[in-house]
Amino acid sequence: MERDVRKLINVEDEIKFLKFIESLAVRTGQALNLNDICKELGITNNTANSWLSIAVSTGIVYLLQPYSNNAVASIVKTPKLYFMDTGLACYLAGYTDSTTLEKSAFNGAIFETFVVTEIIKSFVNNGLDVKRYLYYYRDNKKREIDLLIIYNRTVYPIEIKKNSNPDKDSIKYFHIVKKFGLDAGNGGVICMTKDLFPIDKENNMIPVELL
Repeated sequence: MERDVRKLINVEDEIKFLKFIESLAVRTGQALNLNDICKELGITNNTANSWLSIAVSTGIVYLLQPYSNNAVASIVKTPKLYFMDTGLACYLAGYTDSTTLEKSAFNGAIFETFVVTEIIKSFVNNGLDVKRYLYYYRDNKKREIDLLIIYNRTVYPIEIKKNSNPDKDSIKYFHIVKKFGLDAGNGGVICMTKDLFPIDKENNMIPVELL
């Protein structure tokens, strides 16, 4: 990564750029807030946007866009940031062994990042433009759905939970997709369960191993 970066930025900016990448790593799975990073590192918004563009174009991070259309109002417009290499994200965030990671608050973000990036890679490997199919939902009432898969004008809501027995509270916002003006498909909660199991007649617990 350092070798590639040297081709894209000034040498004097290299150390600060790598600090910028570390700041992105610890924010994986979160809505992107560049202002916080600018204050933390003492850089301008223009610099942050330029460096973010490099991180996206080189495949270090992916920005998952919020879903919106004319039928959906009061949508948060900030993308969520996902570090495409979870091992590198853990290293940059200071988690160098699985035991420490498991005990930390960071483990949920890494689990979500793993799930989302594996789905992104599956679309890319099938020659599909990810930006046409994958979104997330969050409105100004703080109602959020981790991932929306939209395919053939059908929306499939997905939640991601790092436990083995999610309950119906995990799918409490899935009904919102019926307001999108699209067909509503079955939803799922990707989790640590061992077997594919129904939560109700429209939604299932999905083992992460199936990815």
